[in-house]
Amino acid sequence: MASPPRPVLATQPLLLLLLLLLRNAAGAAAASSSVNPFTAKAAFIRYWNRKVPNNRPHPAFFVSKLSPLPAADAASFPSSLPAITARLPTLCSKAALLCPSSDVSSLADRKGQFKSYSNANFTNYGSGAGAGTDGFSSYSPDVNVAGDSFRRYGRDSSARADSFATYEANGNVVTANFTSYAGGATGGSGSFSAYAADTNVPESQFTNYDAGANGRARGFTSYSQEANHGENSFAGYGKSGNSLRETFTSYGGDTNTLTSGFANYGESANGATDTFTGYGVEANVPKNTFRSYGAGGNAGVDTFKGYRGDANVGDDSFASYAKGANGGAAEFQSYGGSANQGSVAFKGYGEGTNRNHHIGFKQYARDNTTFKGYAKTGVDFKEYHNTSATVSPEETTSEHRHMKWSPEPGKFFRERELVAGNRMPMPDIRDKMPPRAFLPRDIARKIPFEPNAVSEVFRVPLDTAMGKAVASTVAECERVPSRGETKRCATSAEDIVDFAVEMLGSDIVVHSTASTAGSGADIRLGNVTGVHGGKVTRPVSCHQSLFPYLVYYCHSVPKARVYEAEITAADSGQKINHGVAICHLDTSDWSPAHGAFVALGGKPGKIEVCHWIFEGDMTWTVAD
Repeated sequence: MASPPRPVLATQPLLLLLLLLLRNAAGAAAASSSVNPFTAKAAFIRYWNRKVPNNRPHPAFFVSKLSPLPAADAASFPSSLPAITARLPTLCSKAALLCPSSDVSSLADRKGQFKSYSNANFTNYGSGAGAGTDGFSSYSPDVNVAGDSFRRYGRDSSARADSFATYEANGNVVTANFTSYAGGATGGSGSFSAYAADTNVPESQFTNYDAGANGRARGFTSYSQEANHGENSFAGYGKSGNSLRETFTSYGGDTNTLTSGFANYGESANGATDTFTGYGVEANVPKNTFRSYGAGGNAGVDTFKGYRGDANVGDDSFASYAKGANGGAAEFQSYGGSANQGSVAFKGYGEGTNRNHHIGFKQYARDNTTFKGYAKTGVDFKEYHNTSATVSPEETTSEHRHMKWSPEPGKFFRERELVAGNRMPMPDIRDKMPPRAFLPRDIARKIPFEPNAVSEVFRVPLDTAMGKAVASTVAECERVPSRGETKRCATSAEDIVDFAVEMLGSDIVVHSTASTAGSGADIRLGNVTGVHGGKVTRPVSCHQSLFPYLVYYCHSVPKARVYEAEITAADSGQKINHGVAICHLDTSDWSPAHGAFVALGGKPGKIEVCHWIFEGDMTWTVAD
């Protein structure tokens, strides 16, 4: 009788050793991060341990951003772009990515009232409808990557009124397309109240809106208030319309680098009346372009009152404005009372054979204005004056240093303020980016880091807010480094570790502010410690970029000191947070218009500038 086979493990020492090694590696990963050892997250932790073998704890904030993809999904992911796109819904849900919503809500049985409504396609909605009212209340609030489309909405309707209240408020990368909206409509009205307020990277497109309409009135009240870095475009708006009235009140107020473009606005219209009141007030670097605005129109009236008041620099361009218009009138009242002067260019203004127009500048104050090819008749420069002769730039900057577009208190501070017991304002350090995770490196490398490829994979048109954010991120990553800067864009967690090790060696640590406690309030500093003994170092800082998956802009900056500080409640002294701050000692290559100099005074190279490490960002240093 043959003897039974002996256990495999007892007879195969090499296999036993291999299994023990796997068990130890998996156990170490699981013990340090409490994650399944067969996930992409655990694979990265093992990678970290090989690259940074100093046995320090893995930072929880970094581990939380790792890909949640199961190992099977990560290993079987396709390599071709079409195949990746075909599996996009699965990838987005399992990998925690930022993808456009495919949920298009039903329009049935709404009866014109749209409350708490999101991500819809209104095509041919209300076409040919009679008198009635459509109300959009709390539409697309707090949405990441909102995409709303209103095509041929209310076309050829009669006496139809529509209103948009709190539309796309507090959203991230929101896009709204109003194409041929109310085309050929007669009578009625529309209003946009609190439109796109407090949004991040809004993208609103009004194309041929109210084109061919008759007797319509449209009002934009509190439009894009306090929005950040977006673009609104009005192309062919009111084209060939009759007796249209448009009012822009509190448009783009308190915004940051918001761009608006008006192309062929009111073209060939009859009796159009447009009023811009409080437009771009206290905005930071607004940019507005008026091209062929009111071209070929008849008896149109445009009024610019309180335009760009107390704004910080910015740029306006009026090209071929009112070209070939008949009986047009434009009044610039209190235009350009900016705190820090920007520029205005008038090119071919009022040009054409028809000289029956009136353009008046009343109480217009502007330093940097150019007039080229300007109509020589029908122009009245009443009370137009150059402010540079009476107010110096230094006086202007000082007077408006605490305007709303100025950096919030505490965003920048001096190194001498980092002492125990000091009371200081803490800025809002909360992460305003939409939540996303890293892609595993093997998958990230399959997607070319260029706008067209990302647009194809994630189905993000480049003319939407998200598409433009992708292009902006790629452009910033391709920018030539500043003097003394070494930079790299990391498309995976492994890339970040590689760059930090390349710049600092393998014995490194990553620092981040522990939480957002104290944001937007006064705090008091407890114990303050200089990292690496308070010596001047060359840390690596990494900042989030807006992309469908986590991408970090990492750069090694010369001559800096990093500090860790206990943060306590200003009055009770109770510890509430543990903060990390970095002080840049060499600011000689910074722009003179940098917010730090607006807040602190001084000039590039003359002062050091410190700031807290915000939630979601990080700084790497050599380990103490």
